[in-house]
Amino acid sequence: MKIRNRRLSALAAATLVASLALTACGSDDDGGNESGSGDGGGNTTVTFLPKNLGNPYFDTSSAGGKEAVEEFGGTFDEVGPDTASPDAQVQFINTAAQQGVNALVVSANDPEAICDALNEARDAGTTVVTFDSDTNPECRDLFVNQASAEGIAKAQVDLIAEQIGDAGEIAVLSAAANATNQNAWIKLMEEELAANHPDIELVDTVYGDDDDQTSFDKTAALLQSHPNLKGIVSPTTVGIAAAARYLSTSEYKGKVALTGLGTPNQMREYVKDGTVTAFALWNPGDLGYLAAFAAKALVDGDISGEEGDTFEAGKLGEFTVDADGTVLLGDPFVFDKSNIDDFDF
Repeated sequence: MKIRNRRLSALAAATLVASLALTACGSDDDGGNESGSGDGGGNTTVTFLPKNLGNPYFDTSSAGGKEAVEEFGGTFDEVGPDTASPDAQVQFINTAAQQGVNALVVSANDPEAICDALNEARDAGTTVVTFDSDTNPECRDLFVNQASAEGIAKAQVDLIAEQIGDAGEIAVLSAAANATNQNAWIKLMEEELAANHPDIELVDTVYGDDDDQTSFDKTAALLQSHPNLKGIVSPTTVGIAAAARYLSTSEYKGKVALTGLGTPNQMREYVKDGTVTAFALWNPGDLGYLAAFAAKALVDGDISGEEGDTFEAGKLGEFTVDADGTVLLGDPFVFDKSNIDDFDF
């Protein structure tokens, strides 16, 4: 099925540009880390803990989170490891709990490995919201999902199927082997391929560990190992950009299709030079913005995380908590040459 491109309104685009002018890293905290009272007028302290720092995707989501926190008069901070590993996240969780922050917003590098630390933080009074990549549900208070796993998987399969004529060998270039969201999407992509695309064969799945050079090297290895490869799906912003960089100067440009999840600023040159036809993503700035407002609603007691709870998320409007304590941002958006210049993130 051909995916229709949807344009943001001029107002939404202007708001996005304004939000991204904010600094993604650093803290407005004066060092005291004073905990708020938890009521609507208190200084709610919110700390974002992405999978790793220096990742353009998380720079954007943190900028959105900071915008939201500033709107409701709280104190924003961002901390995190340089490399995406669960062990590296634990120390930051422990520190946030010791500092008494009201809410910790986390993209998990592993669904289980950080659970003990998160539950200790919750026992100490810190609200835990996961976003982008979830933990086991018992380890957090709410999960803000960028899009349904089914929607993300289907969008990527539809894109690669359209680009390779719905037949041939494809491979997946993923992030870390234990990344919760990546594994869920890959499993659903496999099911979608089996059910609706019998002439497409998934011949390999490799892991670039959300590292640019590793992903670049894995792309080269895939093409050498599978000479009949017609397409690569990379459901990670680091991976798709690295794969595009390799393809753009190789003999495979225009011969091997590449799609997946990326940001417009990373992928613009590769779309314009013909390396990539189309790719998908949600708005990570909106994802961080929504996660911050969800954390605020929990801290204030406006919601408890039960199914059916509703809360307001600033410019994004009202959201409802679904089963298993999840909140859904929306459907993936498809970027191509016709619309990529409308976005700046």
